[in-house]
Amino acid sequence: MHTVESIKNFLPDANIYVYTIITLLVPLALSKITGYFQGDKAKPVNEQQDKEVPAILSNDLSANVDEINKNLGTNKDIITREFTFGKEQTRAAIIFAKGLVDTTIINTNILEPLLVNLPDHVNPLTIQIKNLLPISEISEENRIEVINTSVLRGQTVLFLQDIDYAFVLKTSNAIGRNLEEPVSELQVRGPRIGFNENLIDNVTLLRKAGVNTELRFITLQLGKRFNKELVITYVEGIANPEIIENVKQKIESIDIDNIPESGYVEELIEENNFSLFPQVQSTERPDRVVAALTEGRVAIILDGTPFALIVPATINMFLQSPEDYYERWIASSLVRFLRYVAAFIAVFTPALYISFVSFHQGLIPTKLALSIISSREGVPFPILIEALLMEVSIEILREAGLRLPKPIGQTIGIVGGLVIGDAAVQAGIVSPVTVIVVALTAISSFSLPQYNISISLRILRFIAMFLAATLGLYGVIVFFIFFSIHLVRLKSFGVPYLSPAVPYQTNDWKDFLIRLPISAMKKRPKIFKPTDTIRKG
Repeated sequence: MHTVESIKNFLPDANIYVYTIITLLVPLALSKITGYFQGDKAKPVNEQQDKEVPAILSNDLSANVDEINKNLGTNKDIITREFTFGKEQTRAAIIFAKGLVDTTIINTNILEPLLVNLPDHVNPLTIQIKNLLPISEISEENRIEVINTSVLRGQTVLFLQDIDYAFVLKTSNAIGRNLEEPVSELQVRGPRIGFNENLIDNVTLLRKAGVNTELRFITLQLGKRFNKELVITYVEGIANPEIIENVKQKIESIDIDNIPESGYVEELIEENNFSLFPQVQSTERPDRVVAALTEGRVAIILDGTPFALIVPATINMFLQSPEDYYERWIASSLVRFLRYVAAFIAVFTPALYISFVSFHQGLIPTKLALSIISSREGVPFPILIEALLMEVSIEILREAGLRLPKPIGQTIGIVGGLVIGDAAVQAGIVSPVTVIVVALTAISSFSLPQYNISISLRILRFIAMFLAATLGLYGVIVFFIFFSIHLVRLKSFGVPYLSPAVPYQTNDWKDFLIRLPISAMKKRPKIFKPTDTIRKG
C-alpha cells in the first residue's frame, strides 16, 4: 500500500488529464468539422462541360431587331430607332439604353453622318461605315448574347439590312462620383485620391501611376442574372504565372446570379472560409495596389465598387500602411512595430487580466494586486461578466458611431464611452481597472490600419476571454497555441499566411516588423516567386 501511495503522489492531478484530453481532441474535432463543410471544394473546378452554341444574327434586319428587343424586354429605357439612309435607301436601326448613353454622341457622331452628311455615291460597306462614323471605338459582333450585354453597358448597336453582324459603337455615358480621398484608409502623407465605382476610372488611376508597358489587364464577366465586368491586373515580367492562372481559374469558377460588391468575390475565392483572418486584402488606395503589383502580387477590380482586392495576402500586409514608405524609415519602423504591439494588446490583454485576477493572483505584484482588489470591492459580478459588459458596450458604441451620420457618430462614440464608463464605475457595476483595460484594448484595435483585420482580432479577443475565465492562464496558452497553428497552416493562393516569418525568409524581414531604408530592399519578396527578383533602382 505504501508503494501505491508513493506512486500516486508522483502522478499529476486529474484536471491535468482533462486539460490534456481537451488539447488533443479539440484540434481533431475542428479539423473534422472543417473538412466536412469544405468537402465540395475538393472537386475540380474546371470540369469539361458541354457548351451551347451561341445564337447569332441573320441577314434580316427586322428579325435581328425583334430578337434583341425580345431578349431585353419591353422597357421604356430600351430605345430602337429605325431609319433609311444613302442613295439606295438602305434600311438600318440603332438600339441603345436611355440613361446609359450620351445622346449627343448618338445624334452628332452616328445619325448626322448617316442621314445628313452621307454622300450619295457611298454604299454601306464595312470599311465605309467605320470611316464615316467619328466614334473612337467600333467593333463588329454577330453573337446575340454579346450584343445584349453591349446595349446594357451603354453601347449603341447599329444594324444594317442584308448584313449578318452589327456594329457596336462606344457611346457610354459614365455616371459616378468624382475621385475623392479614401474614407476607410486615411493617412497624413501620401496621395489624396482613391478608387470610385467606375471600372474605367479605376483602371485609369493605375495607368496614371506611371508609364509601364508591362501592366496587363484581363477582363472577365461575372454574374448570370446581373452581369458585371471584372479586371485582373498584374505586371508581366514580375508576377508569377502560376499565381495569375490560379486567380483566373478561381474567378472563372464563380457561378452566381449577382455580384454587387467585391466582398462577394473575396469570399468566393479565399481558400479557407472558416478562418477568421482575411485571406484577400481590400483597399481603396491606388498607391497600395501599385506597390503590391511591383512586389509580384495580383489585383482584382470589380465594376461598381471602389474596393480593389489584392492577392496573395499575408498577415503583415494588414498591419502596414502606404504611409510607412512615405516617411523616413526610422519613424516608420517605430510606428509599424507599435502596430504589432497594439494587435497583441487587442487580443490578449483582457484575457490575461481575467486569468491573473481569477486564477493566478500570486503572479501579480503585491501592491498592484491590493490595488485591484480594493477597486473591485463591492462589484457584484465575476470578472468575466464585468469585462464582457464593458467590451460589449464598446462594440455597440463602435457600430453606432459607424452607422450614424458622421458628425453625430463621432459625438456618440466619444461622449457615449465617457458617460457609460464613468457611470458604470460610480454605480459599482465595474471596477476602474477593468475600464482601463477595456479602454486600452479598444484604443489598440483602433490603431490598426485595416478594418477587416480589426474585426478578426475583436472576435478572437472574446474567445480568449472565455478560455481565460474557465481555464486560467492555461486556457490563454492553449488559445495561443491553436491561434499559432491555424496561422501557420493558413495559405492565400498557395502562399503561407505568416510569411516571411514561416517559412523563414531572411531577405524579406527587411520589410516585416520594421522597415529598413529603401536602398537596402533590393530584392522583391521571395515568397511570391516573382519572375524578376531584383527591384530596379
